Amino acid sequence: MSATEKQILIFSFYRDAELRGARLLFNIIGHLKDGDSQLKMTKHLSDETRHAWLWTRRIADLGGSPVFVNDGYQRRLGMRIGVPRGIVEVLGLTVVVEERAQSRYMAHAALPNVDEATLEVLKAVTEDETWHLSWIEKKMREIAREEGSEGKADEILKRYREIDREVYATLAQDEAALLRA
Repeated sequence: MSATEKQILIFSFYRDAELRGARLLFNIIGHLKDGDSQLKMTKHLSDETRHAWLWTRRIADLGGSPVFVNDGYQRRLGMRIGVPRGIVEVLGLTVVVEERAQSRYMAHAALPNVDEATLEVLKAVTEDETWHLSWIEKKMREIAREEGSEGKADEILKRYREIDREVYATLAQDEAALLRA
């Protein structure tokens, strides 16, 4: 596999995660009915689809097309977690997914020899992830407090972060094997 084909594969995994994240947010938007949440959720959803576009455009700029990803991070995480029960769990899942995206993009940007065009995309998406994390976690904790189960938010995050670490470790191994091929 050429260096360009490897980049296209990696960017396709990023693109897939952003598209699946957008789908998750689209499902959440109907559950958060207050005006502030509607504003923030719509902006967040817009960011996720823009991120998918940035990765798609970067792939096209490399002369390629997105590779269909059937077994990426978000799918694997969803398979392990199952269907979240209630909005606090859904928001907790969103926090963990956003943390992973931010961490992954920052690690990629720190690699040697990352080209300038890719660094621009990584910078743009990483900056958005910071805001996404902040508002979603605050909203999750606010709803948990209103439900009288403040400790539930911490329990959910702890459980989901543990699952995330396990899922990401297997994904990283599988991606490395693909890139060696």
